[in-house]
Parts: sequence; structure tokens; C-alpha cells
Amino acid sequence: MTRRRTALITLIVLTLPAMLPAQPRTSSMAGRSTVYAPNGVIATSQPLATAAGLAVLQRGGNAVDAAVTAAAVLNLVEPHMTGVGGDMFAILWSAKEGRLVGLNASGRSGSLMTREELVKRGHTRVPLFGAEPITVPGALSGWVALLEKYGTITLAQALEPAIRLAERGFPVSPIIAEQWAEETERLMRDEGARATYLVDGKRAPKAGEWFRNPDLAASFKAIAAGGPRVLYGGALGRTIVDRVKQLGGFLTLQDLADHRAEWVEPISATFREHTVWELGAANQGVAALEILKIVEPFDLKAMGHNSADHLHLMIEAKKLAYADLARWVGDPAAMKVPVTRLLDDKYIAGRRALIDRARAAERVEPGDAATHSETIYLTVADSAGNMVSFINSLYEAFGSGIVVPGTGIALQDRGAGFTMTEGMPNIVGPNKRPFHTLIPGFVTKPGAGGRQEPFMAFGLMGGAIQAQGHAQFLINVLEFGMDLQEAADAARFRHTSGLEVALENPISAEARAALEERGHRLGPLLLGNAGGAQAVMRLARGWAAASDPRKDGMAAGH
Repeated sequence: MTRRRTALITLIVLTLPAMLPAQPRTSSMAGRSTVYAPNGVIATSQPLATAAGLAVLQRGGNAVDAAVTAAAVLNLVEPHMTGVGGDMFAILWSAKEGRLVGLNASGRSGSLMTREELVKRGHTRVPLFGAEPITVPGALSGWVALLEKYGTITLAQALEPAIRLAERGFPVSPIIAEQWAEETERLMRDEGARATYLVDGKRAPKAGEWFRNPDLAASFKAIAAGGPRVLYGGALGRTIVDRVKQLGGFLTLQDLADHRAEWVEPISATFREHTVWELGAANQGVAALEILKIVEPFDLKAMGHNSADHLHLMIEAKKLAYADLARWVGDPAAMKVPVTRLLDDKYIAGRRALIDRARAAERVEPGDAATHSETIYLTVADSAGNMVSFINSLYEAFGSGIVVPGTGIALQDRGAGFTMTEGMPNIVGPNKRPFHTLIPGFVTKPGAGGRQEPFMAFGLMGGAIQAQGHAQFLINVLEFGMDLQEAADAARFRHTSGLEVALENPISAEARAALEERGHRLGPLLLGNAGGAQAVMRLARGWAAASDPRKDGMAAGH
């Protein structure tokens, strides 16, 4: 080949990108495949947690055993999101009983927490960080309740992989390392947080850097040996309460001793011949169901996935549902309207009629209900047919930012989910459950003899995106026929308030322009605010599972 010809070819190659038309936006976030397996599957937001849960299944444990084991490992490897210092909820399909059950393992506010005291301290809203918003950590009670009623292993056995990792250490994964680093300044403010979660008390661990938490290992060992009462009224609980009181918090040891997880009935709504199940008050699950019921009569498929028509309808339905959340939902004992009232067909029809298909509504606000949450969601299915939809959270990253020295446990700030507006069911008060963003999801379908059969366990972590994210994920599967991984990968929107909507990049320029013409104010939906989905689905034979590419996690099966 002559030198002149070589130069000509080089010139063409170098200029080719400029000669080609602009590349279209990708339609999804990633290209990983759905995981298919014959015996059982698990999907979590961190590979070590997935591996620990999968090992339990491979040893003959069931879905509950694997879920609790994975949750304990996540306390260590994804510490800003989850742990025994937070709350958890679950929906479980019991194959033996042939039914769906719900679990509420959220804690109440301290008996000393009153609106009057907060006002006296100069607060107009419950603080987001520090000791004041710390509520009873309910997660451990949920882990125990699941294992005692439906598990096959002991709490000590479920904690063992986390204890081993906490003592020996592990390399931190990339997305978690990045999010961890964003909290450095806040971790510096608390003695225990600084000593536990910052390298040399100065910085967060980097991706691939080794991290240990021997204090958490010690706390888990104490719980393994003495049971949950070590936390709920015992020595560990006293250590926590004494420190929280010293820092101005409202918990007492009796508050911990009085705590109990509660088995509850999930609420449901039908969509496209399936039944979607969520947890009711004080969770936001009713909003996901309300969104689905509002949009069900529309031909979403004809509109086109993530088209302007599709997105506009979903956004407007979200505004209506979240406005209801803010006004009506709180601790069930304080509610004047049952959540089932919000799903009444006549009521839904009235809400649907408020949607202007050509214009975005500005004044349908979600009120001051909490919109933050640092959360993990995981789901497991086993060879017997048990399926667990499991969510665990600290609320903000590292919760309150308080780690009692020597415990390794970040304490949640779920009390910030209360409002101080008088007359609202979610008003702050002693021994109350605050409004919760946490919602595990489940789907059943009609089976033989009119009975419901399990179809899918799913969830999408991320605070106020959860209910709107549930609706988007379900419509991807049930309306547009996507497989699980496609449904998790697909670009999302997140409406915040008023006309403000954040969109992920793959949503087309054409759809964006049309939405702006209708009055929506668009911004970018950043990776950390787009939520993270996990899902498992029962097949005619075997299982499918998916894990969100926006997190470090993975799905696996055997």
C-alpha cells in the first residue's frame, strides 16, 4: 500500500465520525441479560450480599434464610444505605401456606419526642440529621420474625457471613465508594461515625480498597449469642440509648423493649389481569397502586414507551397520588381515611378526570411528606416456591449520621419523615410510626380455581421515586412486555414537585421537547436519584431475576 493511499484512508477514518449522523439516544441504561435458573434466584444491590444469599440457597436454605443473610451482609458492604440501625418491611409468598403475608418491622418515635419539645428547641420541622430524628431501629425485629416463622436457620447462622466479612474485611465496590465519599463531611461531625466509617478518620474508602468493621462484628456476635433482646432492652440497647440521650435524642430503653414487628395484610389493585400488592399505611405503597389505577384505561402501548404522551400521563397521575399521600397517610392509628378509600373506583375516576392531557398541572403538590431515603431492596425465590420481597433502610445516607462508639451501627433518622403541621395524620408525636417511603412490591396472577398464584417479587429503592418507580417498572413488564432486566434498565422519570421533572438521558429529544411544550420543566435525573430495582419472576418452570445497573449489585441463581 502506498504512503499516499495510507494517508487518505487515515484521513477518512479520522473524519468519519463528523460525516455520520448523530447517534440516537440509547433506549436503556445497560445491556446485561436477565438471569434464568432452575432452582432458585436472588437479586441484591451488592455482589457479596448476592453471593452470601446464594450460598444459603445452595446449602438447602430457603428464601427467607437467604434474604436475612444477604441483608446482614448489606449492613456491612453498603453501610450508608441499610442495617440493624434502620427499619425493614417485607412481603412474602409462603409456598406451604399458599398465601401472601406482609411484615412491618418499622420502629416508633421515642416516648420523649413531642411537637412541643421540638418547637421549644426552635425547630419548625423535624431535623434531618443528629440525634433528634432517631427512632427505634426495627430491622432486627423483622429479621427475627421472618426466621422464626418461615426460616430454617437460626439468627446466628444468618449473621455468620456478615460477621466473618466484618472481621476479615472486603474491597469496597465502585458506586458505593462514590456515594460513601459524598458523606465524608457529615461523618466527620460524629465521633463514632468518624472512627467507624472513615479511613484514619479522614476519608471514605476508595473503590477496591479494603474495609473492615470489627465493631459491627462484635455487635452481631452479641446479638447472635443473646438474641434480639440484646438490642431491644439489653446491653447494646442501653449503650445506644445512653449516647442518643447525651446528644439530645428522645429514645428510652423502654421504647426499645416495647418494640415489636407486626404481621400485616398487604393492600392490592388489579392491573392488566394481574394483582399488584403493596404495604399500606404508613408506607407509600398506596400511591403506586393509585398511579396504576389512574392510567389503566389508557392504551399506553399505542402511545409508545417513554413517549411524551406516555410520560405526561404518568407524571400527572403521580402528582395526584402523591398529593393524597401527603394529606391522608401516616400512622394508621392517627389516620381518618383508610388507604383503601384512595383506591375506590369512583374516587380514582374523579382523580383521573383532573388530568389535562395537553398541559402539566403546577398546583398538585405532594406536600411536605419525606422525599429522601437511603435504602436497599433485595428479593429471593427458592426451589419450594417461596418468594421474598424485602426492603431495609436508614433513610438518609448513614441515617442520622450518628454511630454509637463501639457498636459499628449507623442509626436511622426516620423521625424526619414526620410533619410538624398540626391536623395532619403524620404529625410528630411520641410512640408513633412516621410516614415511610419503604415499599416492597409483589404481583400475583389468576391461577386454577380462581386462586391467585405468585408471579413476581420486585422493588425499587430510592425514597420518593419508589412509588412512581414501581408504577414505571410494572408498566414496562405488564404493558410493554419487557423481560425483567429490560424493565430494570429502561430510562425513568422522577417528578419532584410542581412542574419539575427529572429525566434519564436515554429519553428522546423529541419526547423532551413535547413535554416542555406542555409546561414541564425538565432536568437531568442523576444516577443516584434514579432508584435501584431488583426483581425475581416465577416461570412455568424455573426462575428469572434481574438487578439494576444503577447499583453495584447482581442477580444470580442455581
